[in-house]
Amino acid sequence: MLSITDNGGFSAPPAHFNMAAHVLRHAAALPDKTALRILSSEGGESWSFAELSAAVRGTATGLLRHGLTPGDLVLLRLGNTVDFPVAYLGALAAGLVPVPTAAALTARETARIIGELDPAVILHDPEVPCPEDPRCLTLAQIRAWHDLPPAEWHMGDPERLGYIVYTSGTSGKPSAVMHAHRAIWARQMMFDGWYDLRSEDRLCHAGAFNWTYTLGTGLMDPWTMGATALIPSPGTPPGALPALLAEAAATIFAATPGVYRQMMKSGKIPPLPALRHGLSAGEKLPEATGSAWRDATGTEIYEAYGMSECSTFISACPAYPAAPGTLGQPQPGRRVALLGDDGPVPRGTPGLIAVHRSEPGLMLGYRGAPEQTAERYRGDWFVTGDTGVMDEDGQIAYLGRTDDMMNAGGFRVSPLEVEAVMAGHPQIEAVAAAEVAVRTDVTVIAAFYTAPDGPLDEEALHRYAQTSLARYKQPRLYIHVPALPVGANGKLLRRKLREEYEARTP
Repeated sequence: MLSITDNGGFSAPPAHFNMAAHVLRHAAALPDKTALRILSSEGGESWSFAELSAAVRGTATGLLRHGLTPGDLVLLRLGNTVDFPVAYLGALAAGLVPVPTAAALTARETARIIGELDPAVILHDPEVPCPEDPRCLTLAQIRAWHDLPPAEWHMGDPERLGYIVYTSGTSGKPSAVMHAHRAIWARQMMFDGWYDLRSEDRLCHAGAFNWTYTLGTGLMDPWTMGATALIPSPGTPPGALPALLAEAAATIFAATPGVYRQMMKSGKIPPLPALRHGLSAGEKLPEATGSAWRDATGTEIYEAYGMSECSTFISACPAYPAAPGTLGQPQPGRRVALLGDDGPVPRGTPGLIAVHRSEPGLMLGYRGAPEQTAERYRGDWFVTGDTGVMDEDGQIAYLGRTDDMMNAGGFRVSPLEVEAVMAGHPQIEAVAAAEVAVRTDVTVIAAFYTAPDGPLDEEALHRYAQTSLARYKQPRLYIHVPALPVGANGKLLRRKLREEYEARTP
């Protein structure tokens, strides 16, 4: 049997569609229901659906009164506040094209984006780096729009450009990914295929407002369902999250594996009787982390795999748990294959993870880069650059990025396998494996790790690896680093570790 699944088609969005209108479709029927609560030990802040909708549509009015017209680009340089999702949805409501960017970008990096995009306006929080530009509008101006009369939803073809996001740049220069308004419609496949999301849910996301993972999973998806979104106040440490989850009676919790790991190390988790399960994305969830969470809370963590170009499309969920060692299966409505040089490979054979070009959540393309867009396709399949293997039941195990795969004595080794073992070391906090050059034509597997007590004894680490890894999979180098590099989307940058090591090696 070939490594290809077709879990049925997915209904098309209406011919006249607006992404923000879809997200806030329940606001009129649920005006007084809490749409958003910002969690804090001091009580936090709440927004009803009526208040949220009014702020979004008022922002749309403000942008239009400022002279913008549908199709104009709006660059978001906003911080970890509710201003971010309100401005994002406000731009969409007006038919404008928001471009969210990571707050961690420097002014120089932002200047490059501004030069590439030439946005009509820049919405700027002074706490976020940004070069001086006459197109910048202040937070005071943006917040004043909340009370303006509501704009009409700008309805149109669901295939039209809706928003632009930037990739993390793991393969070099970050790329501007263009998405259509229909992308939000496609996210409904996650509601059953990953979240098990219900209108009565209180979904807490541990991330910041201005992170696209939080924006989708933590805010827009609950609002689309008429559920309540819970976001920790800025600066909340992972160790404080369990108490906030308990106090807020969160029913679903979403975070990256790193946040789960830090929560486990922070101390005892209080009873969470309302919690049904956790969600994880952004990087591979270590088995040890999922097991520790299960022991502490009695609930599962359901993992999802996706990317900037297509969001998440492979996942586990309560109805279809992941088999051991796998991510889960393609969500209902997705058409997924694992490709070799001649098309889908047999099940049980590693291949490139790919989605069909008919996928409703797939990007329109890379802005200004038609050749780069074309390079991502093999016939009718969009290839992700990640490798996996599909079992006979259609479950997919993730093997890592193609350019992260390591070669040891002619054997292909996944960094995830090495990392899963070394992450179990009691003194290692986080670990990344990469193949590095130690001299001309000689490469070895290196384990880069963080540890609160500083560098660990290398001989002891070698002995630890020998207990669980075949000799050819064992790291030859153990390198202590202050922190592991991650991209704007939270994904581990093994390539950067390799490049930095080789740059300082004679």
